[in-house]
Amino acid sequence: MTPETIRIISQLRQEFYSLFATAMEVPVKITNRNSFAGNLSIASWVDSQQQLNYICIFAHTAPDELVPRRPLTLRLAVNKGGDVDAIVRQKKVGQELNQSWHFELTVLPEEILDFLPWIVSLIETYDTDSVSLVPEPPHPLESKLSITRLFQTIRTQKVGHKLSQQVLSQQECLTCLSSFQTRRFW
Repeated sequence: MTPETIRIISQLRQEFYSLFATAMEVPVKITNRNSFAGNLSIASWVDSQQQLNYICIFAHTAPDELVPRRPLTLRLAVNKGGDVDAIVRQKKVGQELNQSWHFELTVLPEEILDFLPWIVSLIETYDTDSVSLVPEPPHPLESKLSITRLFQTIRTQKVGHKLSQQVLSQQECLTCLSSFQTRRFW
C-alpha cells in the first residue's frame, strides 16, 4: 500500500470507530493496533446474550507500487477477520465470542461513514431478532441482504463497478503486453 492509502485508511478507521462507539447503545471498546504487524484495530462490544462481538475495517483492495491505479476499497467485517486471539483475550470469564453470525461489507472510502447508522441498525437487528427493522442501505448494494443467513458478504454497486473496471483495464494491459511480446520475437 502507498503511504497516502495507509493514512486514509487509518483516518477513516479512527473516525468510524469513534462514531460507532457513540451510536451504539452499549459500551464499545476501541483497541488500536499496528495493522502492519497483522493486528487490526477493532471496536468490540458485548451483546444482550453476553457474547463478545467486534467490528474491524481493513483494505480489501488498495493501490501499491506495482498497481498504482488499483482502486481503494474497504472491507468492514463484523465478527470476522481481525486478530481473533487478541479479541478472545479481551473477553471476561464466562463470556463467549459471538460466532452465530458474521457480516462483511465492501465499500468505497467515501461511502463508509454513510453506512455507519445502517451498520448499527443491522447489529441491533441481529441482537434483538427484529429482522423487519433493517432500513434500506444508504448506497445500493449488488445483492439483496438476507437477514436469515448466518453469514453475508456484500458490496456496494459502486465497488463492483470500480473493481470490474480494474479487471478490464488489467486484461487490456495483458493483451497489449502479449501482442508486444509476440511481435518482438518474430
